[in-house]
Amino acid sequence: MNIYAIIILSTLIIEFLLSVFAEILNLSHLKKELPEEFKGVYDEEKYAKSQEYERVNTRFGFISSGVSLVLTLSFWFLGGFNYLDILVRSWQLSPIWTGLIYIGILVFLNSLISLPFSIYSTFVIEERFGFNKTTVKTFILDLLKMLMLSVLLGVPLLAGLLAFFQYSGSFAWLYAWVATTVFTLIIQFIAPTWIMPLFNKFTPLEDGDLKNSIISYAKKVKYPLAGVFVIDGSKRSSKSNAFFTGFGKNKRIALYDTLIEKHSIPEMVAILAHEIGHYKKKHILIGMIISILHTGVVFFLLSIFLTHKGLFDAFYMEHTSVYAGLLFFSMLYSPIETLLAVFMNILSRHNEFEADCFAAETTDDPEAMVTALKNLSVHNLTNLTPHPFYVFLNYSHPPVLQRIEAIRKVKAR
Repeated sequence: MNIYAIIILSTLIIEFLLSVFAEILNLSHLKKELPEEFKGVYDEEKYAKSQEYERVNTRFGFISSGVSLVLTLSFWFLGGFNYLDILVRSWQLSPIWTGLIYIGILVFLNSLISLPFSIYSTFVIEERFGFNKTTVKTFILDLLKMLMLSVLLGVPLLAGLLAFFQYSGSFAWLYAWVATTVFTLIIQFIAPTWIMPLFNKFTPLEDGDLKNSIISYAKKVKYPLAGVFVIDGSKRSSKSNAFFTGFGKNKRIALYDTLIEKHSIPEMVAILAHEIGHYKKKHILIGMIISILHTGVVFFLLSIFLTHKGLFDAFYMEHTSVYAGLLFFSMLYSPIETLLAVFMNILSRHNEFEADCFAAETTDDPEAMVTALKNLSVHNLTNLTPHPFYVFLNYSHPPVLQRIEAIRKVKAR
């Protein structure tokens, strides 16, 4: 076992153990007593249900991640990567087609393994706690649509990347970076009007008090309101959400129909103000720039390690190739990716505080944002008391009690 194998194996095991440790801490931090802030909002029965929801999902996570780790290690140490490579090479196709088929088979096997867990999560756990609205037909259609998008969008991008690193020499990483950046920007532009409607129906918010209040607020903060849409989130789940997507003329704010059903107009305006806050504070732009720079660094490092024989020896490979090197490098890079994810979560939590503050200040009604957060937490059975270490590793949003506390400070100014 060489240094590459030791690094990758250690990373897989340490990440798994760290995740388990954080989950156990998180479960131990569940409080039987309802936080004072939520008294009168959460009843005892539903609060107990939220904690059981956390426990069930955590136990299920232990099983799914454990099975994934065991199967990954088994496939690795039984020589599965090399066996598959020899099989695909025997078909004597071009390097690009060989790479597409090799990676495609591995992706298919991974999807096949994860499918039972996805089915159980959707139709057993989410059903048990009253969230699931997905029918078997919708579930299957979603899988087929995702497969179609993978073929139409993912395959050409992957083929291009393989071609760059196969034929373009020392500047392959630069060409790959530029191509991926352009591809990402195009997807961001077309997603709201071409891709997302494949999965959900976007309906312009109908005329009425809510729309009038939103338009009035948008004018107040000088936000170019291109469109506010209602998304049929109830088609799949009773959980509520809102999000900002796209850019330029194609940017949209989408409000789940379940959100509109469960919140008052001041709460809805506050939620929308939060989403506009992300735009006004340039969180979306900054995130995109960081992502582009990160992609460039990854491709540069990939170009260095792509043909290192030691990396292929770690997986018992008889031949070196661009396509296998791409896969193995992603596993070697995993420790850095994990650390970056933690820092990106820190940035994301900071941005959420800023967006909350923006909403509280510009609506002149901080209490509406507080009430909205409380109701969202109750409807979605949010864990009110997550462990700080678990938050540090996994949370892109601050815990709701911290968000409420920060909004109260805005109110006190």
